[in-house]
Amino acid sequence: MEKTYDGRPTLLLVHGAWHRASCWAELQAVLTAEGWDSRTVDLPSTGKQSIPTAGVYEDAAAIGEQLRSIEGPVAVLAHSYGGIPVTQEAGDHANVVHLIYLAAYMPAENESMYDIHGLPAPEDLSGVFPLIDDPRTSLYGDLSDADAEAALGQLVDQSLRSFAQPVSRAAWRTIPSTYVVCERDGAIPPALQESMSAHAANVEWLASGHSPFLSAPVELSAVLRKVLTAVSSGD
Repeated sequence: MEKTYDGRPTLLLVHGAWHRASCWAELQAVLTAEGWDSRTVDLPSTGKQSIPTAGVYEDAAAIGEQLRSIEGPVAVLAHSYGGIPVTQEAGDHANVVHLIYLAAYMPAENESMYDIHGLPAPEDLSGVFPLIDDPRTSLYGDLSDADAEAALGQLVDQSLRSFAQPVSRAAWRTIPSTYVVCERDGAIPPALQESMSAHAANVEWLASGHSPFLSAPVELSAVLRKVLTAVSSGD
């Protein structure tokens, strides 16, 4: 049966470092209840690593494969590290109508995560990047102890290469974008998010920690609905 469209784009949800696509389950349940279609992608740089270790470009290719499989308009929501491969890849796909950076890295051309933080990249890019200090507070500071423990138990390895490789393109230069600043973020300082948000056409604020798809899925959905309704109406 041919799919019909009501003007709403499909949401492609791109996870951040140390996570897998399953992290979006609670947000997807809310989106589905509100009539939004969403898809996810597992990035090759996360999870059990192969040799050579996957990085930004392999992640970008996985995102591109998903985008090619979706009929009709797509809005891409990138969380944290996910903003880097999305920035690299999304500009190649005519069906992408909007980019949403959720507490996400939003690099310019030739920037990596190391560059954004003003750090020199290591010469040896093999292996994994250590888990962020105090992930309970940094990633899940506004979750209950039980929910945080469950989320921590789902974390996986993240390749070092993914943090060190720069993007060669910046999709936000040609695709309208929104940056969602997480005001209580313990992983990416809100001040750094504000700085990166200067690249975006629109900025929204969410009173949450780094992972609102777990701690505040209803509130996050409301922000997404606001942004995507404007996209659908052409405002």
